[in-house]
Amino acid sequence: METSYFSRPIPLRFIILLALAIHGPLLALQLPLTNSYDANFHVFFASHYAHHWFDPWNPKWFAGFSQTTYPPLAHQWIALLSYVFGLHWAFLLVQLIAVLLTPYSVYKFARIWVDERAASYASLFSVFAGALVFLVYSAGQLPTTLSAPLYLLALPYFYDWSRSADGKALIKGVIFTLAAAGVHHVTLIFGSVLFALPVLWLAVIDRGERSSVAVVIRGAIMAGIAAAGVGIVLLPYWIAIIKHPIEQMPIPHASRSNLILNITYLTNYFFVPYGMLVIALPFILWYGSAVRRLRPLMLGFWVTLIFGLGGTTPIPRLVFRRAFEILTFERFTLWAVMMALPIVGYIAVKLIDNYKRRAAIGLACAALITLVLPMVWIAISPFSANADLNVDPVDSFLNRDGHDRYRYLTLGFGNSLPKVSTYTDANSVDGEYNSARLLPEFTHYGTAQLTSAKYFGTAGMDALRMMLRHAAHYGLKYIFVHDPYYEPLVSFAGWRQVESYNNGSITVWSREDIPPARPVPSDAMPTALEGLLWGTLPLASSILAILFAFLIPDQARVRTEDVVVPFPAPTPEGALVREAR
Repeated sequence: METSYFSRPIPLRFIILLALAIHGPLLALQLPLTNSYDANFHVFFASHYAHHWFDPWNPKWFAGFSQTTYPPLAHQWIALLSYVFGLHWAFLLVQLIAVLLTPYSVYKFARIWVDERAASYASLFSVFAGALVFLVYSAGQLPTTLSAPLYLLALPYFYDWSRSADGKALIKGVIFTLAAAGVHHVTLIFGSVLFALPVLWLAVIDRGERSSVAVVIRGAIMAGIAAAGVGIVLLPYWIAIIKHPIEQMPIPHASRSNLILNITYLTNYFFVPYGMLVIALPFILWYGSAVRRLRPLMLGFWVTLIFGLGGTTPIPRLVFRRAFEILTFERFTLWAVMMALPIVGYIAVKLIDNYKRRAAIGLACAALITLVLPMVWIAISPFSANADLNVDPVDSFLNRDGHDRYRYLTLGFGNSLPKVSTYTDANSVDGEYNSARLLPEFTHYGTAQLTSAKYFGTAGMDALRMMLRHAAHYGLKYIFVHDPYYEPLVSFAGWRQVESYNNGSITVWSREDIPPARPVPSDAMPTALEGLLWGTLPLASSILAILFAFLIPDQARVRTEDVVVPFPAPTPEGALVREAR
């Protein structure tokens, strides 16, 4: 009975229910909104779409910026759901959908590499993936965690089309790619290539009697069609980037550093997101190299892992050049984990076949440790998002007595800044989106947000002083301070304290000689046509993806499976047995 139980694939519906049972309560506690860096930023973007669907120009940050510089699909779905559930619960619901899509997409992706049983284990382990937990509950990177499974869903269709010219696979693969691109641009530009090349290589390996040249040509055709579709769906994004390429001073980020030189950074960006996969790395490389059809995946995993180490090796800087100073590299770790999971599922099958219950218990403990480690790290980490600050009094002040006729600035608010901006009509000279920093006070200095200026050293404080010097030009009348460090500078610049909140932890400063704020002219403002395209095409691509997933059935795929061999000795060339499913 035990042998029979362990020899069966784990039902996919059980894995998805397990993901719901684990992550549902954690999301219901609103942990991303109170502990993560970016969750409130995405709620802020969604709030703008909820009120101005076809106008991506947002005046609330940086004296005005265009949201076409960030693909809108995740934010638009939050905005739609917010009409029923409110912004916060809509965000959590979309994040839950991303979490539940992950094991499903990992299973579909793993199925082109390994048999059904190994794919089910890969899917199961994805529920516990430390990189996923880290990005959801600590980083709050919803677009990364939503776009990655959408791309994984497109890859089996890319494989089918390249290998056998299945027209249905071409349509569905392109549509899923467009939907994923509408969620996140970084995953589109970098992650899609890292995933697609190993899959194309596998299609060449599995070509059978077909020509390898024909397989590559078909892959290029699908890539070309997808690229053309992405060019149309995200046309306002490309216009914005071409008009204003990111040429700002580089902003320091810990993920770009040499992780080996700082144990805290190494823990945050390597040990925590990989968890027990660190111990499995030698086996992933061993089996990925030994089994012929896993070699493309292993190589893709290895390259992505190297990129995820940021500045630890010179490779990312050499490959990405200028983009290295713009990218953050924790998302590469998520992609590397997703690439490793099919191989891990393959290894898990061999362990269980040889050691039965003992192997199952060991794997379960490893999965739990990998899940728990990021949660513990969030509690003890020296990094603090400061996203749980009560900003209701600040919003109340800005929304009364005509205070919203002036611009404001927060100091010491950290990642609570978007919470202020979401629920007030007043506009700020600050903001939390690096690509939108077009004001000279930002572009001439290597600082991300004025609210955290002191953490950017001399560059941050110089940018803050410059902004205070130009306060009258921007109508900057009110400053809210949550860190006494800034009070001497604010006082010296001419502001006087007028109110305080939360037992004095937040003070309000004002200057009487500041005129009301006026619009700051900008050539970055999108046209009405761009707003129309932005409000229709990305959402339409996601609706098409949902419809096609149900209306166009997948063609049964004839797959290869590896002969089970004694653990730990691998087959030299991975002898294969055909089995239809």
